[in-house]
Amino acid sequence: MALKEFSYNGAGHAAAQLRHLTIRQLRSLAALSAKGSVTAASSHLGLTQPAVTQQLRQLQDLAGLPLVQRTGEGMLLTEAGKEVLALAERVEAAITDCQGALDLLAGRTGGTVHLGAVSTAKYFVPHAIAAFSKRYPKIEIKLTIGNREEIREAMHGYDLDFAVMGRPPADVTVDVRQLGRNPHIIVARKGHWLEKDSGLNLTDLVHETFLTREPGSGTRTLMEGMFQKSDLEPIIGMEMSSNETIKQAVIAGLGIAFISAHTVAHELAEGRLVVLDVAGLPIVRQWYVIRRSDKVLLPPAQAMFDFLGSEGSNYLPDVPELGGR
Repeated sequence: MALKEFSYNGAGHAAAQLRHLTIRQLRSLAALSAKGSVTAASSHLGLTQPAVTQQLRQLQDLAGLPLVQRTGEGMLLTEAGKEVLALAERVEAAITDCQGALDLLAGRTGGTVHLGAVSTAKYFVPHAIAAFSKRYPKIEIKLTIGNREEIREAMHGYDLDFAVMGRPPADVTVDVRQLGRNPHIIVARKGHWLEKDSGLNLTDLVHETFLTREPGSGTRTLMEGMFQKSDLEPIIGMEMSSNETIKQAVIAGLGIAFISAHTVAHELAEGRLVVLDVAGLPIVRQWYVIRRSDKVLLPPAQAMFDFLGSEGSNYLPDVPELGGR
């Protein structure tokens, strides 16, 4: 289908015309964006191609601007189209929230909470969920784990009610509750030649091999910033997407690691890992519970958001090995 089939009247229509748009028009645009063609969008929606074309034409007339353009990669949204798509996402989220609220009022469900958490937080978030679930057994919790970049990207949408992470995203307007301290340390295997040295500097570690998380991880970003401030560059041995793999690799003697103390609490307590006494460490960041400011939380999600903000720190792992450092 040619782009010219989508007509628009430019300045002849005010933005107020959008009040006449329909859910079907918005869903047609969302399907076109996701599938790349009218044919695929119509199949996805279970509508005929002419019906989808008509919905898109009407929506574009209401917007008064071109919403789509044909390219070699298929039908893509213009900047105006992306703005309308964002509206479609907000509307779909509001419909979902309304359905959840109606279900609660009708007594059909205890509600569902969709929580996101960066991978480092998986060492305490499940314990907080368990405590919350004992208090509210009818509320279903869905947990999504990812690295910082993945959770930050998820916060651009409305699927997550809120997320637990170490640093709020700068490009999304959010409400924040502080959850607790998140100390970062450098660990080595038991018996490492630097284990008993005190007052180490980063320069003492430039010949050591660091095992790190993948780019996009908050821990990796924090480590790189620490070395950059000292005009030093660490030797990177292996990049791993799992804290568990990093811990096992350090225990095996493949290198040392800059890592959140909460991820290695058990290994430190068991004596399989040791904390290197490095000046300036631990670097203490904060854990936060974060929600989009324009995301309406239903009572179950609001209850858990408040619970994590007031009691979440109780479930952070103890790391007594840090002592007074």
